[in-house]
Amino acid sequence: MRILPLCLLALAMTANAQSHDPAPPSGRTALVIHGGAGFVPKESLSAADQKEIRETLGRALDAGNSVLRSGGAAIDAVEASIRVLEESPRFNAGKGAVFNAKGGHELDAAIMEGHTRRAGAVAGVTTVRSPIRLARAVMEHSPHVMLAGAGAEAFADTQKDIERVPNSWFDTPMRRRQLEEAQRKEATQKTAVIAGDDGNVRRYLGTVGAVALDRAGHIAAGTSTGGMTNKRWGRIGDSPIIGAGTWADERCGVSGTGWGEYYIRANAARDICARVEYRGDSLEAAANEVINKVIPAMGGDGGAIALDRDGNIAMPFNSGSMFRAWVRPDGSRGVAIHED
Repeated sequence: MRILPLCLLALAMTANAQSHDPAPPSGRTALVIHGGAGFVPKESLSAADQKEIRETLGRALDAGNSVLRSGGAAIDAVEASIRVLEESPRFNAGKGAVFNAKGGHELDAAIMEGHTRRAGAVAGVTTVRSPIRLARAVMEHSPHVMLAGAGAEAFADTQKDIERVPNSWFDTPMRRRQLEEAQRKEATQKTAVIAGDDGNVRRYLGTVGAVALDRAGHIAAGTSTGGMTNKRWGRIGDSPIIGAGTWADERCGVSGTGWGEYYIRANAARDICARVEYRGDSLEAAANEVINKVIPAMGGDGGAIALDRDGNIAMPFNSGSMFRAWVRPDGSRGVAIHED
């Protein structure tokens, strides 16, 4: 057996390591956001509804893209975009959060920085106006990754920049009607009904999320949600679980939206990026495989947004619709709801 001199062995090992390192930054930026996947028939949205949804998605895109265009960090762009969506009653996060079975709101969020693998998440918070902001505070100002319930609220008490509101601040008439619909159905069926059980309530699935690529070549991802209508027992979905609904690394970032139990079981967000990293799949192929094959085969549905270090964007969904918007490295942009 031929033995390489140590100097040549070192050079070979260095070359091999470099072949797996992320490509150098290109200076290009990209951003993709979502406002949730679910079943939203076109006829159920009036022209005014569509206009408001598209305008809000556009404002969220502008908020994040302005950060990127000015040379800001991907994680700042992600937070900026998501905070716009959290303030809108149109989306199931922040102000538009759905009701739980007790008639209150429990909110979840996560954020992750790819090149450092830093992450922060909160689950079941009830008085935090911007859960994504608190998730970032967990990442930056605590030794932990995820805080839940009363503990997350206690941590929020130590953060002067975290705005608090009464739980009733999240109440909206539309979400109240959705809870009443689910509970009427539940009373008729004599069994628990949560969003996702059938076509009548599935349209209420959804989260908000963003994935960004900055000029330094860094990727970040974040997700924020109110969870499922009529949820019980402190149920937590995939959104705040790193690897399930939210993931970012040096090559790829993902924010998921859909039936969270299945995204958790499939470790969906990380699976997409793992296929890119380990198998060399294209972003589009990896995202489509997980969202349109793995998740449905288990019985779930939903969608995801994904972005890689080259600025490629994937937005697969299998639920009939997904509110989404994007700006590519060449500056082209779009907003869509259905398969258009």
